[in-house]
Parts: sequence; C-alpha cells; structure tokens
Amino acid sequence: MNEKHPGGPVVVGVDESESARDAVRWAAEEAVLRHAPLRVVLAFAPIPAGHVGNPGLGTAYRHTMTEAARAVLDAAAEQARRLAPDVAVESELCQGFPVPVLLDESDHAQLTVVGSRGLGGFTGLLLGSVAGALAARGGSPMLVVRGSRDERTGPGTGEPDTRPVVVGVDGSPTSEAAVALAFEEAALRRVPLVAVHTWLDDMIEPTLAPVVDWDALETEERSLLAQRLAGWSEKYPDVEVRRLVERDRPARALLTETAQAQLVVVGSRGRGNATGLLLGSVSHALLHHAHCPVLVARPDRAEKNR
Repeated sequence: MNEKHPGGPVVVGVDESESARDAVRWAAEEAVLRHAPLRVVLAFAPIPAGHVGNPGLGTAYRHTMTEAARAVLDAAAEQARRLAPDVAVESELCQGFPVPVLLDESDHAQLTVVGSRGLGGFTGLLLGSVAGALAARGGSPMLVVRGSRDERTGPGTGEPDTRPVVVGVDGSPTSEAAVALAFEEAALRRVPLVAVHTWLDDMIEPTLAPVVDWDALETEERSLLAQRLAGWSEKYPDVEVRRLVERDRPARALLTETAQAQLVVVGSRGRGNATGLLLGSVSHALLHHAHCPVLVARPDRAEKNR
C-alpha cells in the first residue's frame, strides 16, 4: 500500500453540470490514490450579477436558490462517498464566485479538480474562466477533467488504470516543473511515463538544410532528452520511462499521445499580478483539446521534489 501522501485534501469544484460529475469521479480516485480526504466545494452567489439591486429578488428567491445549490452539492458529496467509501468526504457551500473561492481553496489543497466545462447556473465552471484562472494562479496542482474515463477502472471497480502518464520535455523551468510532477504521478499510479521531446526543421537556417545531417541531429535530440530525464529516473527508479522524440510541433505531438494516456502533465508560468500570468501555448492547447485529463504543475514543483 502507498504511504500517506503529504499535504492537504483533494478539492473538487462542482456545479450542476455533467462535467462536474466527471470531476467528482476523478477527484474520488485521486483521493484514494493519495490516501487523502476529499473536499467537495460549490461556490454560490445567490444574486445573479445582472440582477444586483433588483427589488424583486428578495429573501424567498435567495432561499430557493440556496436550497437548489445545496441539493447539487449534497448529490456531488454522495456520489463521492459512493465511489470512495473509505475516503473522508466533506462538503461546503461557499458564498462567493468560483474563481476567488477555488483559488483560496487551492492554497490549502494538495490537488484541485474541476471539469472542463459547465452549464453556468450556480457557478459557471467554464474553461477559460475558472479552469484557466486556477491553471495560471492556483496554489496547488490543478486537474482539468477532459476526455472519457474507462468505466471498467477506478473507484469501486477494483481495476487500476494502466494507461501511461504523458509529459512534454523541453528543458525550460516550466517543463522541469511538469516533469517533476509527472514522475510523481506515474510513481503514484504505478504506470509508465511517456516523455515527449520535439524538434522542428524550421529551427534550421533554410540555406543550411541541404547539408544538415538529420540523423545526427535526431541522435543529439535523443541524447538531450536522456540527459534531462536522468536525475528524475534516479529519483524514481521504479517508473518505466518511454522516450519519444518527434520532428513535430510540441502541442500536436502531445495531443496525439493523449489519446492513449490516462493523464497529461503540463506547466504554468506561475503566479503574477492580479490577473496572473498566461499559460503557455502548449498548455493552452492541451487544456482545450486533450483527449484525457490535464494536470497543471505549479512552478515550484521541481525544486520541492529534488
């Protein structure tokens, strides 16, 4: 059995959407993997922004909307308890809008989970708003649930998911944080890690292309990938690493690999001013188009794991 994973709870943000139910399913499994408690959160602002000050929205309206939100939250918590009966599950109806509520929750979590899209309604967990803000500014790694889960695996089935974890490697600080988290996640799940490194012909001056030794260049890129993984492979000797070097654009190569993966790990550029720093183009593409869930690493992950 794995040792208890250090840190706070796994937090999942929910609303009334099908995507949120998928997020609860994933969050339940993550809590099982980490031997961690699960915290189910619904951020609720009972007066819609467009109706502030409308005298027709009084106490009765607030009560009705609050009860409806409570029912959604209770259903999500019950789903989590059914999927992971050995996990301690707590739930909270939080007053406020989803971005500030979940950003605050992420500061005390070891993992924050959200769906890739929502209905709007109570919280509007729409990718590009809540998920995008958490990816860029959250205080813990953030999992955006995309793609479809194999119903034959996961909580309550007794069958583990044996598909690999995928990560892109380019040597940048953002990539290094993602690699650190990817090794940790592969070890936790006891599955292989697919490390993808890409290079492009257009990096070569066109006038030199006829005399370039392409085989030698590819060999050099493979050596470079091996060097960047060496330290992590020593730290996680039980993780099988599959190295993939492609003459392709990184987003396209990684998207292809997500079709056979259980998880793809990307980095963010960290926390900046009030609006946060933007995600890189590769992370942005994966958040919108990956065939599996996307796990966004915090910038300090590499230093913590060394």
